Amino acid sequence: MLKLTKVHHVAIICSDYEVSKHFYTKKLGLPVIHEMYREERRSYKLDLQVGDHTQIELFSFPDPPERVQYPEARGLRHLAFEVEDVAEAAEELKRQDIAVEPIRIDPVTGKKYTFFQDPDGLPLELYEA
Repeated sequence: MLKLTKVHHVAIICSDYEVSKHFYTKKLGLPVIHEMYREERRSYKLDLQVGDHTQIELFSFPDPPERVQYPEARGLRHLAFEVEDVAEAAEELKRQDIAVEPIRIDPVTGKKYTFFQDPDGLPLELYEA
């Protein structure tokens, strides 16, 4: 039986590399592990550290197709980040002019959570530890 132990990384393709790089590194504060330009693909690849065990791979490609915007479309629905205090994290995002949805309570766990979006409209979640 296959034994998966953790999520290693999530790959995101952005429409404007510099805008997304600024969002993830400056606004969300994710440290850069490695950045490279792949000439043969006309593509940047930026590896970002999330906590101790997970990474985001941020890619740029020439003319990527737009993301399906329906919230219940097939595929990756959203990316969730764990935080100690959702209200505090949401306020920090708002101070940086990032729109944040109202905080909700997970009916199963009783934990607080909320959503916001990256520059391409990718839904991102803050989930309280």
